[in-house]
Amino acid sequence: MRSLVLGGARSGKSRLAEQLASDSGLPVTYIATSQPLDGEMNERVLLHRQRRPDDWGLIEEPLALAAVLRANAAEGRCLLVDCLTLWLTNLLMLEDQQRLAEERDALLACLEPLPGTIILVSNETGLGVVPMGELTRRYVDLAGWLHQAVAERCQRVVLTVAGLPLVLKGAGL
Repeated sequence: MRSLVLGGARSGKSRLAEQLASDSGLPVTYIATSQPLDGEMNERVLLHRQRRPDDWGLIEEPLALAAVLRANAAEGRCLLVDCLTLWLTNLLMLEDQQRLAEERDALLACLEPLPGTIILVSNETGLGVVPMGELTRRYVDLAGWLHQAVAERCQRVVLTVAGLPLVLKGAGL
């Protein structure tokens, strides 16, 4: 089962994804893509850590997401990736733009054949006004295209707003 959980900042998307992982009854590995490079991001990471059960595994990987998924996906296991847009940002900020294309293509190629349960969290950024800066517009475009491609490969897609899930594709929660 592949699930994509989308939502804006503080929409409850991570909390919902964590609940889906817990409800799976499977051993869970949390794959964190953030790079806590400042105090505010450190606070966010700390909140996420405090919420997670002690028996969940943790892998921190800001770039090579497909390789981590391929290495850890297995029948009877749940992998929770939080989040795709932070991963995309990490890649976008590299000087090597070919790496972004390679990692994105690797993720999209590996998703469908992966065994086990995969839950992907991402920020929905395309609901607001068109950003003024070139880099920000590129980020919003890339995130939108990534979400479309990932949603095609998932059996369930959920949009979370104000802590409330709206199932866009697949079975209910």
